[in-house]
Amino acid sequence: MKPIPTKARILLVEDDTSLGYVIKDNFEQDQLDVCLCEDGELAFQAFETNPFDLCVLDIMLPKLDGFTLAQKIRSINKDIPIIFLTAKSMKEDKINGFQIGADDYMVKPFNIEELLLRIKVFLKRSVKESMTDFYKLGAYNFNHPNLELLHADQIKHLTQKEADLLKLLCEQQDKVVKREEILTKIWGNDDYFAGRSMDVFISKLRKYLSHDLQIEIINYHGIGFKIKVN
Repeated sequence: MKPIPTKARILLVEDDTSLGYVIKDNFEQDQLDVCLCEDGELAFQAFETNPFDLCVLDIMLPKLDGFTLAQKIRSINKDIPIIFLTAKSMKEDKINGFQIGADDYMVKPFNIEELLLRIKVFLKRSVKESMTDFYKLGAYNFNHPNLELLHADQIKHLTQKEADLLKLLCEQQDKVVKREEILTKIWGNDDYFAGRSMDVFISKLRKYLSHDLQIEIINYHGIGFKIKVN
């Protein structure tokens, strides 16, 4: 099998130590970065403090079972792929797993090559979906998840609100984005003070983008703003 091009980070939760290390070793041979936990509580602590791209969860776990762990993970991240590994093959267990939010379900004993293929499918899908968070804007590259605006060899680190505002304008490039829409989505209200704050942020973005004279943020007074690359 061809390795996954980027080193994705996997949360693997398996209380059978021998099986856990066999899976971990196979994953790492396929260029995956693996965090192996042997109980549900440790796994959730790891999930709260580290970024992961996909979770592989056993169901019969000490301290916190896999179903409960999946629910807690889903309360934090509703999109991360979750695959259950379990000795349970009853229809009711599979239905329960999918209702909780599992994306896939493999019954032990399973083929690790097949598991890796399934993981690749989910990771490729996640990468494709996340590409909407990256924008080419004239001579700039805008990485919204990392709050970075890149020009040549320079990186401007944005605040969350600056990045969210720029993303909203980029999503509707060459279209006028109404003031009310910007204020509601980014500031949470459209009162006078929020409007003044937005104008300040627009000025900041113009300054950040000033190295490319082809980029304009046009103000349609009383209506909204449009970002345009000439």
